[in-house]
Amino acid sequence: MDPQQIDDAAAAAAFRRLVAHLRHRTDAQNVDLMGMAGFCRNCLADWLSEASGLDKDMARQAIYGMPYAEWKKRHQQEATPEQIARMNESVARNRALDEALDESFPASDPPAMTEPAR
Repeated sequence: MDPQQIDDAAAAAAFRRLVAHLRHRTDAQNVDLMGMAGFCRNCLADWLSEASGLDKDMARQAIYGMPYAEWKKRHQQEATPEQIARMNESVARNRALDEALDESFPASDPPAMTEPAR
């Protein structure tokens, strides 16, 4: 099934379930998510911002359930050189996906990585 054929209500429910899951699994570090899957909570927030028009801070709060700075203070650990290397390799693999997706949703270059901080 093509993802475009998924009913909007079902897609929204799945999105909300993903957000709830990520809020619960604070042990899953963003750098590890990036290293394994090529996206993280920040990417999801950037995609939400692009799709909804929410500003970046509001989109991050919607994903994290609290201001991003607070989440980082409570849950983010120092990334190891190995984690960063895996993340960089994974992000590089996203380039092919970027070419296949509509430019409104880039996979490997979320605005947080390519634009100056707002």
